[in-house]
Amino acid sequence: MSEESMEQRTSPPIRFLRMPEVVARTGLAASTIRDRVAAGRFPQPVSLGPRAKGWIEAEITEWSRRRIAASRGAAESGAR
Repeated sequence: MSEESMEQRTSPPIRFLRMPEVVARTGLAASTIRDRVAAGRFPQPVSLGPRAKGWIEAEITEWSRRRIAASRGAAESGAR
């Protein structure tokens, strides 16, 4: 079995999220997401076609996890 086909069998499928779902998952407004993408503070979307963009679900999940960790870390150190 080739290395590539083994990777395809063990890695989860890539899922793309469109803007309404990214807004729902993050709680951010679409305009805030666009601003943060432009500033390099949010994952870049992937072109899905001439007029369609989507975000990789795993990247949005990881961004959310980092935000949670940063928020909890800041809250804990500020409480002392």
